[in-house]
Formats: sequence, structure tokens, C-alpha cells
Amino acid sequence: MSAKRIRHAVSAAQSEFVRTFGGLCDRHQSWQVWSDFVTMLATAISNAVDPTEIREQREKRYRDMISRYTPNEQKVFPELTSILTDAMEANPDQDFLGDLFMALELGNHWKGQFFTPYNVCRMMAEMQCRDAKERVEARGWISVLDPACGAGALLVAARNVFLRDGVGFDRVLFAAQDIDHVAGMMCYIQLSLLGCAGYVCIADTLCNPLVGHSPLHPNPKPGQDVWYTPAWYADVWQMRRIWYGLDAWIAARTPAAAQPQQIEESAAEPQREPAPIPEPLFNVTKTGQLTLF
Repeated sequence: MSAKRIRHAVSAAQSEFVRTFGGLCDRHQSWQVWSDFVTMLATAISNAVDPTEIREQREKRYRDMISRYTPNEQKVFPELTSILTDAMEANPDQDFLGDLFMALELGNHWKGQFFTPYNVCRMMAEMQCRDAKERVEARGWISVLDPACGAGALLVAARNVFLRDGVGFDRVLFAAQDIDHVAGMMCYIQLSLLGCAGYVCIADTLCNPLVGHSPLHPNPKPGQDVWYTPAWYADVWQMRRIWYGLDAWIAARTPAAAQPQQIEESAAEPQREPAPIPEPLFNVTKTGQLTLF
């Protein structure tokens, strides 16, 4: 399939992107060019903030990818980045990369990559995020999880719902996971460009889910590749992680011996009420994808 042909109408910016992208597909497969583009752009974004050991690993991968292209071809990638960033700045209420990915028929059918249209994602976000203000007032911040994020359309839609409702980005943490590396990189890029604080985990959500004591402190396991957005390192989120860590440290070190020692209760004594079960950090809703906690 030619990269210059798409199956349905797209925006003017997306058409410009396709024309520019097509210039790289004479010598290279379309899917490979797309994979290289999103991986290199995600690497360029993450390397600005990631720790040294992670940065060096990803930088090596970047150099291996860019070396496959001629000097003239390498100049096309910044042009694609410029088109993308300008388009998302002009209209953040869209799934720019996801729409193009499906329009260019680059999806992996074996992995079930049929991305939900953005308008449907927006409807789902508006249904699920209607009480965002109340949650923020009660807790101070909220989190959103998409365990099968694709290009991030659902999280982008949630971001825009929060914005329209007056909930600032300093009050929302975005978490995402997907089994496919290319999809995860698209999600990471779009969340990063839109100023969303959070992370994207590349791993099988069912067999290897990202877990932790709190969304503020994810605990990556073997086989998981976690990408943190630049906004994740903002002062407000670093302070929240510090305070949560202190609270957890104090709670963990509260001596059990300081509590009265339990003794066997007699049959005549009233039975104590069982301790309430804490609510899970990740609540699965009926819609299956968007989860607030």
C-alpha cells in the first residue's frame, strides 16, 4: 500500500503529514517508517528528562534507527514533528496520530488494533469524568487509567473534558498501558505534547499489569518498559510523590506492639465489626477502559 493513499478524509494538517511522510516510503516500508518516527520522537522527548541510564539505552536505539536513512531523508523527520506539534497545538481535541495510523492501514490486525474513533472516546470520557471536580475537591488530585491505550485517544479526550470543566493538569495523573510498542509511543507522544503528567507502560496488561501502592509510585516489573512524560517531573507531582512516600513510611513503621494485644474473646463478649476493606486504587468501570481512582 502506498503511504500517499488513505482510505478516508482527514484534516489539512494530516494530509500535509501524509504527503511529507510518503517521501520516506520510496525506499522504506510504510510501517517501518512510522515505527521509527514515533520511536525516535518519543526518545527525543523522554531523553530531555529521563535518568542517565535510561537515556543512554534509548539514545543508542535512536542512533541505530536514524542511521538507516540518508541525510536528506533524516531531514524529513523534523518536518513531520513540526506538522504534528502545530496541529495538536491548533486543535488538541483530536487523536492526530491514531486517526492517521488507521487511515494509512498500519494497524496490526493480529493484535486487534482497531482504534476507537475519537468522537466515541470523547463521549465515553464525558460520561465517566463528569464528577471530576468533586473528586479533586475531596482528594486534591485524580488519576485516569487506560489499560489498552492504543494511541491514547481516550486519555486525550479525558484531558480535554477536564480542561473544559476547569480541572487543571496539575490535578490529573494519566496512566496508560499497551502491549504494542508503536501504539504506546503514539500515546506517549500525544500525552507529552499536550502537557499531561503520567506514564505509558509497554507490556501485556492481562499477563503483566503495571502495579504499585499508588499511581504516584508505579513499580515496573521485568518485561515492562515505562515511559514518563516530561510533566511527570513537574514540581507539583514530585512533591505529591514525596508526601505520599512519607505517609507510607510513617504508616509502615507504626509499631503494632503499640496497639493493645489481642486476646481471645469470650463467647459472652459482643463480636467486633470487621475492618472495612479499602477501596482499590484502580476501579474498573462498566465501560471497561476508562478508570478513575
